[in-house]
Amino acid sequence: MSGHRITRERLADLAVAVVVGAITVLAAVADDRAGLLDWVLILAGSLALAAHRTAPRVVLAVTTGCLLADVFHAGPASALAIPVAGAVHTASRSGHRGTAAVAAAVFLGGYVTAGSAASDVVRETLLLAGWFLCAVVTGLADRNWQAYLRQTEQRALEAERTREEAALRRAGEERLRIARELHDSLTHSISIVKLQAGVAVHLARKRGEEVPPALLAIQEASGEAMRELRATLEVLRTDEPTGSPALLVERARAAGLAVELTVTGDERPLAASVDRAMYRIVQEALTNAARHAGPAKVGVRLDYGDGDLTIRVEDDGTADAARPPTPGIGLTGMRERVAALGGTLDAAPREEGGFAVRARLPLREAG
Repeated sequence: MSGHRITRERLADLAVAVVVGAITVLAAVADDRAGLLDWVLILAGSLALAAHRTAPRVVLAVTTGCLLADVFHAGPASALAIPVAGAVHTASRSGHRGTAAVAAAVFLGGYVTAGSAASDVVRETLLLAGWFLCAVVTGLADRNWQAYLRQTEQRALEAERTREEAALRRAGEERLRIARELHDSLTHSISIVKLQAGVAVHLARKRGEEVPPALLAIQEASGEAMRELRATLEVLRTDEPTGSPALLVERARAAGLAVELTVTGDERPLAASVDRAMYRIVQEALTNAARHAGPAKVGVRLDYGDGDLTIRVEDDGTADAARPPTPGIGLTGMRERVAALGGTLDAAPREEGGFAVRARLPLREAG
């Protein structure tokens, strides 16, 4: 629960307690119960209701004791039962229905005793007994309703998690199907091209003939295509990261890119989906910087917050804010990953020059 919500609830509880106290005091004044002690007891018992969330039984005892003391001090008055009924309701809602029933019985017993069993007091006591019964019942109903809402929320979260898992499973199955199709068709065709080019080069050299440059180019290109296809198939067969952002930065440096990595906040293990998205975002951003930024400096920043992870990859390259680039497959994939996790992504040229990728991912820890 957030701090703002707690503050709002406490202010609301205090406001309700003040209103109940004001109503009870005004009713006491109307009944010619304007003594200072009456006001002190009424206000103490009413304002105690403001703490019903943290200490419902203590509030019930204080409210019942103060208002019962005023009954014995100045005589019975039905308005004095208002704060007690509120305390009985909140105690019942908190799960202390037995304690609430006992407090209501004690107050009603004292109410009858203080009135010397007069007929009008007996009628008022029966009426107040109905009030207290309603307070206990409505407290139980409110408790059950809150439990129902929590269960509904949990079921909704479980259903959403199940849908995400099913979507990830279907995506994995589709990747495997594509990998099999590529392996069975494209890999075979490229292998045949490479084999035939190799045989042609071998026969030409065996006969002492000059190997045509086009044939050598076909042989080299087919070999390169086979290597790239194998790498692609490996990616399709697994969507798990093959390292960490630090490793990506080291690889980028080895390739000649000036990269600095900064990590702030409480770095900790993340859920697999968040960790995978972080890795792919940094990987794609560094790849784009190496291709398009030119001889630029790149800064990678990971900020672990309380509820989210912020990823920033910024360079001071040649990108111009007046000419935003057309989003390619890489940026589109990043947006899809971030959207699937309920985060946000901003990828655009900076006003001061260069390109910036900023992503915010809701933080879910591992396990």
